[in-house]
This record gives sequence, structure tokens and C-alpha cells, in this order.
Amino acid sequence: MKQDLRLTTEDKALKINLRTDIYGCFAEIGAGQEVAANFFKAGGSSGTIAYTQSAYDMKVSDAMYGEASRYVCEERLLTMLNTEFETMKYRLPEKNKTSCFFAFCNTVESLNYHKTNQGHGWIGVRFQHELGSLPNDVILHVKMHDNSHKGQQEALGILGVNLLHACYFLADHVDDFFNGLFYRLTRDRVEIDMIRVSGPRFKSIDNRIVALQLVKRGFTDATMFDLCGNVLQPATALYKKNILLMRGRFRPVTKVHIDMIERGKKQFLKEKEVQEKDLCLILELTLKDLTADGKISSKDFVDRAELLGSLGYTVMISNYLKHYKMVDYLASIAREKLMGVLVGVYNLHTIFDERYYDNLPGGLFEAFGRGFGHNIKMFVYPANEVETGELYTLADFQIPENLKGLKQYMEDNNKLEAYSDFDPSLLHILSDDVLAKIRVNSTSWENDVPEEVVKAIKFFELFGYKKKKEIESSVTV
Repeated sequence: MKQDLRLTTEDKALKINLRTDIYGCFAEIGAGQEVAANFFKAGGSSGTIAYTQSAYDMKVSDAMYGEASRYVCEERLLTMLNTEFETMKYRLPEKNKTSCFFAFCNTVESLNYHKTNQGHGWIGVRFQHELGSLPNDVILHVKMHDNSHKGQQEALGILGVNLLHACYFLADHVDDFFNGLFYRLTRDRVEIDMIRVSGPRFKSIDNRIVALQLVKRGFTDATMFDLCGNVLQPATALYKKNILLMRGRFRPVTKVHIDMIERGKKQFLKEKEVQEKDLCLILELTLKDLTADGKISSKDFVDRAELLGSLGYTVMISNYLKHYKMVDYLASIAREKLMGVLVGVYNLHTIFDERYYDNLPGGLFEAFGRGFGHNIKMFVYPANEVETGELYTLADFQIPENLKGLKQYMEDNNKLEAYSDFDPSLLHILSDDVLAKIRVNSTSWENDVPEEVVKAIKFFELFGYKKKKEIESSVTV
């Protein structure tokens, strides 16, 4: 409903309140009492709201939902949703025959008095979209950027009303859902870095596309998902981990990618500060590498994510075009833990190119301070020289005279190191060449990619691959 996209917060709350077939409860922990307040202020709430409650004290929260080591987390939110929705069904079985039930819950930490923390929270809705239907869930994590407690509460109230309204009136179309969710809010007030949907209402929606939409629309700069396609909240999934990052297009993932990943991981584990149980390998797709003719292809993105997931890798998608921004973002999550970055030797030309940082007042040195000033180490994978085909390693890396001291500093301080082991027989493989071979149906590409990837490309007809029967029929016609 296009007209629903232009409703004010009060109008949205009132529209829900006036629906006799929508009935539910609000449970808000911490600083999140503003959502229910909007529905009370709109009027007509007696026919919609069964009850509201706010466990501001941790002891009360434990009595209601069980003891917890953390209160502002996804686990706590899921417990709240399950408890409140099942309580509604148990207490009001007859009402559930004439109304679609919902439970709106949040657990939120807003800005403290001294403004020394980052306001954030977990918000969720469990709701029935039809009478008697199985419930659906929408779970999201939000960062709040207003510099006052009051401003963060107000933003949270708007977001909560938008979310509940979008669930009931805008969920048929993903674009409308996102437009409605962020209506009257800007990125400098609210950032959503994780959203996950489930249930019959969203059966046709791929959560990886939802993650892509978050970054594409600028709701956040980075989000991630695991090998099963489950969307993860980066700060939670990577907290105090030894992150090992590799950036690339992976279009498609090839044997040289796998060699670079696995041997780089083995070398990273030799560092004294790294233990395998704390290691988290991230393969990152930058938004600029998801474009074709200036447009972002969701199908192409899912194809690549599917292949990486089938190989057991966690995928991140980001808006961080420049290396130092990506590194700075992840290092702030990993805290003081050592972080590794796997790069090809030709990537160093860009990283050490002063023109690349013209937008920064401090130029290259500011970028290196913000990115590589953290506890981080780059591992440089070799390549074949384009013209001669000879081996090109970190030792051969050509750098301007005025930057040789910086390179030496990084090597001397354990921030830059060449791969100690690699398979030279794979260095001739280039993703662009493999992609071209796939599109012209040349079988030689199969030698350049892992067997699992060959099977997936053929079965799902990825990257322009066509089965022989299809090609023969087109020739006949």
C-alpha cells in the first residue's frame, strides 16, 4: 500500500489500534519504553494492547525471563518473544480465534549520563499475519546515534511503530517493507546492522538479500551471514575474535582463492597471539564488486554467497571501498586481538598509492594510522607478472622511494609478511578468465575451480553457464 509509506508515526499506530483483528502485547527492557507509549498516545489502544510491561531492574528481568549473563543481546530478546507470545496464547485462547496475536519486545541500552557508551538494542516482533496462522519473526539489531538519551528514545519509538506497521501492511514487497521501516529516520540517528525474517509471511524472502538491502540502502556499512545463510550481527559474532579477512569478488571462487585462504590461515595460526578456537575467517564482498552496468545484481550476489557458503566460509558484505576503513571497522570489534588480512601482491600497489587517499587531510599516513595502526598483520600472496609470467612476490614489490621506510617499518614491526608457502602451479588462474570460459561453454574452466564449485555452477547454471542440451536446442532454432 503506497499510501501507507507516507503515514506519520501517530497515523501508523492509530491504524493498528483501529484494527479489531490485531491484538498483542509490549515488553520493553531498559531504555525501550517509547514504542508502547506511541500506541497509547494515538488513541483507541484498548482494543489492540493486551498489556505492556517493562522490567527495568535486572532482578525483575531475571524473575520474568530467567537469569542471564547479558541483558542486551539476541538470546534475551528471543526468550522474551517466546515467553510473551506463548503467555498471550495461554491466557486468551478464545481471543486468538478472532484476532491475530503479536508480541513486540526489545532490550535496549541507551546513552548513559556521561555519554561514554554506544546506544544499541535488540528489537523483535513475533506475529500472526492471518487468523490461526503460524507466527512470523522479525529480529533486528540497532545502533542509536543521537547524542541525548531523549533523542535515542524518540528514535526507538518511531522505529518500533514503523516495524510493527511494516509487518502487517508492507510485508508483501521487500522494497516497501524497508521504505516503511526507516520512514522519518536517518542514518545519523539510527543504524540497523542486522535484520532477519522468518515464518510463512516471509517464506519467499532470502535473508541474504535482506542483508544486501541493509548495505545497499545505507542502513549500515557492513553485515554478515554464516555458511547456512543466517544473518549475523558483526559485533556479536566477532567480539574479541582473531579475525582473518580476505576481500575479493570471488566471481567465481577458484583454486587460487582456496590456496590463498587455507595457506594464509595456516600461517596466521603460527602467530603467538592466535588460537584456532578464537579464529574467525571472513570473506568480504565489497558493494562496488556487486555491480553490473552500474546496478547491483541480487542474483549474482546470492550465487557467489552460495558458493562460498558451500565451501564453509562466513561472508561479509560492506560499503567499505578502501582497505583502511574495512580494517578499522573490524579492528574496533576485535579490540586488542591480533587481526590478519590476506592480500595479493598487486593489491599493495593500491594500498601504498598516495593518490588513493586524497580525500583524507592526513593522506596516506592518516589512512595507515586508522587502519594498520591497530594490532594487525598483512600476509602478501604472490602472483605471476603480467608481462613476463615470472614470480612476483613481496620481495619484488616496487614502491616509491619516499615510502620505502613505511614498508620497512611495517615489516620490522610484524605488520607485513610474505606467504611462506603457496602452490605456484595455481598462480596463472584469474577469475575473469574463468568467468569468460564459463560463458562461452569452454570445459577448461573446470580445472581452475574446486570440484564442489564445478558441480554447483553446472547444477544451478551460475555465471552464465548453460547446459549442453540448452545450447544445442538454441543452435537448432
